Amino acid sequence: MSIKLYKPTTPARRKTSVVSSSDLTKKKPEKGLTESLNKKSGRNSQGKITVRHRGGGAKKIYRKIDFKRQKYDIPAKVIAIEYDPNRNARIALIKYETGEKSYILAALGMKVDDMVMSGNKRIEIKTGNRMPLEFIPQGQMIYNVELEPGKGGKMARGAGTSVILQNVEGKFAQLKMPSGEIRLVDKRCSATLGQVSNPESKLVRIGKAGRKRHMGIKPTVRGKAMNPVDHPHGGGEGGQPIGLKKGPKNIYGKKAFGIKTRKKKWSDKLIIKRRKKRR
Repeated sequence: MSIKLYKPTTPARRKTSVVSSSDLTKKKPEKGLTESLNKKSGRNSQGKITVRHRGGGAKKIYRKIDFKRQKYDIPAKVIAIEYDPNRNARIALIKYETGEKSYILAALGMKVDDMVMSGNKRIEIKTGNRMPLEFIPQGQMIYNVELEPGKGGKMARGAGTSVILQNVEGKFAQLKMPSGEIRLVDKRCSATLGQVSNPESKLVRIGKAGRKRHMGIKPTVRGKAMNPVDHPHGGGEGGQPIGLKKGPKNIYGKKAFGIKTRKKKWSDKLIIKRRKKRR
């Protein structure tokens, strides 16, 4: 994969880039592994907007991804690498020896005709294979990691992400997350060996506002550009700062940017080192 640049035929094209699709081997999704996806437009069950700047966008069909992979000790063959409009990572269509097909998150370097397997004990250490953390060697890069045994992968599912297995001691495995956080996870939790595919997705330049609208994201207006009635940062003549406030706030008057929002959870005791604060 690589980043594809366009000829500057228009001002927007000059800044636009996309991830090359040369690695894709199949265009249309597997019909039996798809379902319709209703648009929420950032609204809850009452019709109230809970997430702003959502709406519109191109129609998408959801691909059913198998995050658990609980068909143990049955080899599966990768028969296609596909594009998924619902995530940045590529997905792989695999076919088990029993004839059943399913979608999984494709690992970086995974190709058609590769063989992958999932097991509840130690199996071959190979990219794309899945097994419990207690059987994976230390220092390995893993992705699609479970938080609770048998509940399916929850962590490191985004394009290009991976977790480093530092060690296994007692009942827990120590993992280093992409954010820098170090945490403990039950060693019975399963993970896939390797790194999530399509790491170049973070380098893509959207290029123009219309492309963002196709993604279902509407324009975001700065609080400073609003009136005082609409936002705590609003008002003032010309370009004004946010006033005498101690720090930036959101539209509802609550503190924003750099404020910890994590509530007390039972898993707090499993976090050894907090993630690094982004500036």
